This record gives sequence, C-alpha cells and structure tokens, in this order.
Amino acid sequence: MQYLWMIVKGMIIGITNVIPGVSGGTMAVSFGIYDDIIHAVTHVKSEFKKSSKVLGPLAIGALIGIAGFSYFIEVLLDQYTLATAVAFIGLILGGLPILWNSFQKSKLQENQSFNFLHVLFFLIFFGIVAWMSFADTVGNGAESISLSFENVLALFLVGVASAAAMVVPGVSGSLLMLILGFYYAVIYTINQFNAALSNFDLDTLLPFGTLLAAYAIGMLVGIILISKVIDYFFQTKPTYTYASILGLVVASPIAILTNTSAIADLQSGRSIWYYLLTILLGVLCFALTFVLGRTEDTADTIED
Repeated sequence: MQYLWMIVKGMIIGITNVIPGVSGGTMAVSFGIYDDIIHAVTHVKSEFKKSSKVLGPLAIGALIGIAGFSYFIEVLLDQYTLATAVAFIGLILGGLPILWNSFQKSKLQENQSFNFLHVLFFLIFFGIVAWMSFADTVGNGAESISLSFENVLALFLVGVASAAAMVVPGVSGSLLMLILGFYYAVIYTINQFNAALSNFDLDTLLPFGTLLAAYAIGMLVGIILISKVIDYFFQTKPTYTYASILGLVVASPIAILTNTSAIADLQSGRSIWYYLLTILLGVLCFALTFVLGRTEDTADTIED
C-alpha cells in the first residue's frame, strides 16, 4: 500500500513539474517526503536498495503523471483556469502544517529558539519566488532550434538550471525556462523528437535526439548537484533550511496566480456556482495533501 501512495504522490509531482509557476519540489515538501527524496538521490550509490525503493515508485508515478495527465491539465488550465490554479494552491498549502511541524522539531533537536535569522531566510526566499513570479519572460512565441555546438551547450546548461529549480521547493523549472527564453525551444525539441520517432525519420531523429540528450544530461547533473547542496544544509543547518523552504512554499501561490490566467478568470463574470465549487475544490485539495502528507512516514516505511 505504501508503494501505491508513493506512486500517487509521484503522479502529482510529475504533473506539477510541467506547469510554469508550479513547483514539483513544493509538492514533495507538502507530501512530507522532500528530505527523503534528497537523501535517496544523494545516497543512491551507497544505499542503492533503500534509495531505489523511494525513487522507483516516485519515478513511475511522475512518468504516468507527465505522460497521462499533462494534456488533461492543459485543457483544465485553458477552460477552468481559476479552479485549476486554486486546486494546486490547495495542494501546496495543505502541506504547510507538516512543514511547520518539521521546522519546530528541528528547532528542538538543535536546541534553538526562533530568531531573526529564521525570519531573514524566510523573507529572502519568499522574495526570490515573488520576483520570479513577476519577472518578464522572453521567448513567449513558438521557437525552433537547430543542431549546433552552441545550442547543445545551451540546452545542457538550461537542463542543469531547470532541474535544479525543479528540486528547490517553490521554484518552478518551467517558469525558469520561460524567464531564460528556452521553454518553447525545449517543447519544440521534444515534439520534433517524438514526431521523428513515430515516423522513423532518422534525418530528423538524430539532431533533435542529440539536443534532447544534452538537455536530459543537464537535468541529471542539476538534480545531483543541487540535491547534494540541499542535503548538506539539511544535515548542518536544518532550522534555517526549513525556514528558507517555508518562504519558498508560502510564496508559491503568488507564482501560480501570476503565471496563469486565474485573475482574468476570476474577473470573467462566471456563475456563482463556479466560484463556490472552486473554493470547495481548493479545500478538498488542501485536505488531500494534508492526509497524504500524514501517511505514516511513507518513505521511511518503504525503506524498512
């Protein structure tokens, strides 16, 4: 049963990673498995069996979420923007009580009291997400990209940056790619590769496969590097790490509202029932995350 819960959580994390403004890392925090994932990634070599029991179900769920629900979510964002945005906000905020408890426990373990540095780190990382939410994005139209050394290197570096952002709670990898101007170039590359693969077009498959491989390798490097950094801070400065993550997570609703058409949908004059159902959906999603996050230390149970 624990494996099933991990797959479900992986599905939701996978879906959130493809939507600009929504962070998969935030969802992992909300589900109470973020530090377990970081530990599993950084210790995959020394603790392969334990790490694979955590990462395996999550990876399966993430792939199902990306492949099976991405189109569905895009339709919901287009037709029912406010309701979809509020649902994601509910999913995120439902994990705040669990994150706050983790912060309080870390203070007790470190024998610390609440201090100015906790507030400072909270505000700094809140500000980072808020800035990214309102930052101008470039390359908003459909883009094409061709095979060259410069583009291979660029996609590798974009992969590193976007993967690192995906791991950090509150920071959307898709939004970062929009800011950098490569979001649609990556989408174009993926679509061209898939089309060439389905048509067995080797002339197109090779260049776009190379570009996609550079991006994928960059993502792998980014995940490993940032996970090691975060794991180090969890081990050495847990209270300040949790305070920083709290800032990132609390600012996430701002990113969601500013990077979707949720505000415009709110002002569109829909039926009162739509708004009431939107509020209800947000509450239900809050409850879903809260319940999933309290499922008996899921990652720890799987490792036993």
